[in-house]
Amino acid sequence: MDKLEEIFRMQDALNKRIGVNLPPPTDEEKAKWILNYTRAMQQETAELIDSVPWKWWAKYQKFDEQNAKVEVVDLFHFLVSLAQTLGMTPDDVYQAYLKKNAVNHQRQESGYVKKDEADSKHI
Repeated sequence: MDKLEEIFRMQDALNKRIGVNLPPPTDEEKAKWILNYTRAMQQETAELIDSVPWKWWAKYQKFDEQNAKVEVVDLFHFLVSLAQTLGMTPDDVYQAYLKKNAVNHQRQESGYVKKDEADSKHI
């Protein structure tokens, strides 16, 4: 089993322990959990921001790299749950990543001077 598969398995076990079975059976439940996970990710992002000295006017702040790493992992927990909410497997995530990464490289090669929503429709 590869590492991403193991992470998905572990997150599924944690979610079930909490009482959350993914993917949800209805679109209404999916929408609820997408909102739950994206809101949780917003909070974790705010906590990550607080790990760096972003208050340029304050001299007391220090970069807390260890906490920043923990917040990234917290974000990853919720991101995996979000993927599971949408019924994505580790292979689905990997394949979509490959395709989107190629699109991003193509955008850079072209100078990314024009927005083209159609360039990601195949993902």
